[in-house]
Amino acid sequence: MKPNIGKALIVVGDATETVDTLYPYYRLIEAGITPVVIAPEKRRYQMVLHEIKPGWTITKEWEGYSIEADLAFADVDPDDYLGIFFSGGRAPEYIREDPDLIRITQWFFDNQKPIASVCHGVEIPARADRVRGRRMATVAKCQFDLEICGGIYVNEACVIDGNLVSGRTYHDSGHFVAPWIEMLEAAAN
Repeated sequence: MKPNIGKALIVVGDATETVDTLYPYYRLIEAGITPVVIAPEKRRYQMVLHEIKPGWTITKEWEGYSIEADLAFADVDPDDYLGIFFSGGRAPEYIREDPDLIRITQWFFDNQKPIASVCHGVEIPARADRVRGRRMATVAKCQFDLEICGGIYVNEACVIDGNLVSGRTYHDSGHFVAPWIEMLEAAAN
């Protein structure tokens, strides 16, 4: 087991995508980084599973595991953390208006800290007005959300733009999570 080198935030809400969230959560632990789950309030959140079934043209959703939030957005001092991860699912659409989440998001972008985003997670930095001129991957149906806020959509498994790493969906986790963790490790040193 690696010694602990710091903490990183994972942003969730009800209907956060399970694989989007748990893959980086456990990869952080493997890297010796403590994942700190944050949400609108400190409580248990229901995650979901998303997949486009054969013959379907839209995403089907099932209940996934649940996850406990360690802190409410209002209680987060961003300076205590190495970086932040914006998970996907439907949660970003509902939590992106939270003023404390906007404050936290802007701080990580403005201070050039390691940031990762997957799938619908892009809706949070887009709402926080921090995607202008930034290249990002996201699920294709969020291309509009990114571009209308000034971001540049890239349809690749891993897009790195400075301190920002992104992937399209959980299918890309094996491509974009490791570069983000490498940035966190470098930030810890």
